[in-house]
Amino acid sequence: MPQGQTVNPILNLFPLIFIFIIFYFLLIRPQRTKEKEHQKLLSNLNKNDEIVTNSGMHGTIVNVKDKTITLRVDDNVKIELEKNCVAYIKKTQVTNQPST
Repeated sequence: MPQGQTVNPILNLFPLIFIFIIFYFLLIRPQRTKEKEHQKLLSNLNKNDEIVTNSGMHGTIVNVKDKTITLRVDDNVKIELEKNCVAYIKKTQVTNQPST
């Protein structure tokens, strides 16, 4: 009977390592960069920023706290939301600086 060649067990791990590398660059890395950008957006929220929440609600920030924001959605209608509910900033209000 002919003897079969013995395959190094480390060679059997190369396909798994290759698949993990592909998953890292296609799924994990882009998700981490998107998460970092969202955290940066949340830390830069200011009063009078016009935002859109994850549920699609549009409003203007009235007050910013550590974990929550107060959002004005209509005249005399204010709601308090978690900062994580903010999807993106529509427009940032810029105060006019007097020119010299």
